[in-house]
Amino acid sequence: MLDFSWSELALIGVVALVVIGPKDLPKALRTAGVWVRKARTISREFQSSVEQMMREAELDEVKKQIESVAAVDINKEFEKAVDPTGDLAESLKPPEMPDLNKIVNDSAAPAPAALPGEAAAPTPAPASGETPPAEALPVSSAPAPSVNPPPQSSKPAGAS
Repeated sequence: MLDFSWSELALIGVVALVVIGPKDLPKALRTAGVWVRKARTISREFQSSVEQMMREAELDEVKKQIESVAAVDINKEFEKAVDPTGDLAESLKPPEMPDLNKIVNDSAAPAPAALPGEAAAPTPAPASGETPPAEALPVSSAPAPSVNPPPQSSKPAGAS
């Protein structure tokens, strides 16, 4: 802190002895010691509060860094690193399937009705091996068969 050599301290002691006098010198040295002690205490408190503020500021910075790392979407960063243009992801997408319900409903649409006074157009007979159109099939009140067959058991019949 203050850099005094022994000769400077001896000179200050001699001047203090002459100015203060030998009778009041011990009392003056005690008072000076109390002031130095108070100054050191205040200095230590100031230094510790500055260090604490620095630690808190560093903790705030670390906390912000942790929050920024936590906010990063790892999946997106990984995809960006592996496939920056998106060509790979596009090539791995399944092809678009047509809407089968719409196709079935469109093909099962009824034929236009004949105007009053006109004869209905006959339906052509199916060629051999072809199924007749839906309009030509007889309508029954039985429920329609399911599209998916029932699951087959892997055990032979009669085994339990």
